[in-house]
Amino acid sequence: MLRLILAACFVAAMAGRTLAEETPAVIHLWDNGAPGFESRKDMPEVAVQWGIAGINNPSLTVFLPPQGRATGAAAVIVPGGGHRMLVVDLEGYALAKWLASKGVAGFVLKYRLAKDQTAKESPYRIDVEELQDTTRALRLVRSRAAEWGVDPGRIGVIGFSAGGHLAAMASMRFDPGNPASADPVERVSSRPAFQVLVYPGEPEQIEPTRDSPPAFLVAGSEDNLADGLSSAWLRFKKAGVSAELHIYAGVGHAFNFRPNPHPVGTWGDRMFDWIADSGFLKAKG
Repeated sequence: MLRLILAACFVAAMAGRTLAEETPAVIHLWDNGAPGFESRKDMPEVAVQWGIAGINNPSLTVFLPPQGRATGAAAVIVPGGGHRMLVVDLEGYALAKWLASKGVAGFVLKYRLAKDQTAKESPYRIDVEELQDTTRALRLVRSRAAEWGVDPGRIGVIGFSAGGHLAAMASMRFDPGNPASADPVERVSSRPAFQVLVYPGEPEQIEPTRDSPPAFLVAGSEDNLADGLSSAWLRFKKAGVSAELHIYAGVGHAFNFRPNPHPVGTWGDRMFDWIADSGFLKAKG
């Protein structure tokens, strides 16, 4: 009987350990809430069709590679949803888990929404609070790189649709950080090492410079954003920035990251090949 009791306790302990290991950590971008909106930090998120809305306390959900598999590379993943909600599963968690299994740490960003479908009027703006959340996320990962086993020089950004719009803006409006800031997170750079723009919104606004991070661009030919993304690729080429473009025939918007029997279902593999070929899976030197 004693053996049975001990065995049962061992199984229960292991089950609890497994659950704890599989439950990703959630880290808020600011300890006391977003600056200027601290009073809203305890407002609950709202489940909606295809995802969540009502984000007032932006956060990162952390997916780290299994022990012994980490490459040191990482990506902040910015889901889409038309700035109205966030498709956190198919444009966030699914990709982060897959990347972690391949040795790349994934950090899924829940950002404030300028057109939040659960609010009559959102106090947030795309190019202010949404962009602030995106750049803060990049700084936060970089500031805690040692803790998470990440190389601070190999942290990229991956954005889908509206999140792709933010990823592109973050890749154009980065800065080296403020060394005089009292907040250690704000002292580090917000520059992504690479950018992956998946059917990004407002592609005509993408204006690379010679200092822009290398880019992987992907969309479907039936998406009305495809022409703008193709033109953006030409601007990367003109600026002298390495960029790879994939346009999948017969495909529209929001193919997400999920099983698909058609060629578009392999876009994640092509992205990972590009990340590897670009040298981001290996430490410099």
